[in-house]
Parts: sequence; structure tokens; C-alpha cells
Amino acid sequence: MSTKREIHGVVVRRSGDKTASVLVTRNVLHPRYHKTVKRFKKYLIHDEKNELNVGDSVVAIECRPISKTKSFRLKKIVATGVK
Repeated sequence: MSTKREIHGVVVRRSGDKTASVLVTRNVLHPRYHKTVKRFKKYLIHDEKNELNVGDSVVAIECRPISKTKSFRLKKIVATGVK
């Protein structure tokens, strides 16, 4: 059995029913300047119970494709955002 990829990010948008948009930040070393720079990517994740709010820190796990752009589902909520 292969291991599933996990992403850690922050919810930036509620994108329709049972879907949230999560911003994932990673730090990489610039090839020429040897300085750490931030890289960002947004993922759509499946939230079955509609329990996510904007600002929540979450962990999502890779799953079968649920739609054209959605291939991650919510694993757990690490911290809740400000209401």
C-alpha cells in the first residue's frame, strides 16, 4: 500500500457546498541566490460535514479524485481561526 500525501495549510475560502480552498505555504532554497523563499499553492479539499471556517489550520490527506480539481479530503482541524 502506498502512503498518502498530507498537506498542512490555512483555509482561505469556503468554495461551495462541502468544499474549502486551502493555502499551503512551503519554504524552498532559491537556486541562484541561496536564500529561503516562500512558495504558495491553493488546493480544494473535501469537507463532508461543512465544519471549516476561514482562518482554520487544517491537515488534508490525498484521496481518489472527487471532482475535476478536488483530490484531497479533510483529515483534522489543527486550530480554529478568529470568528
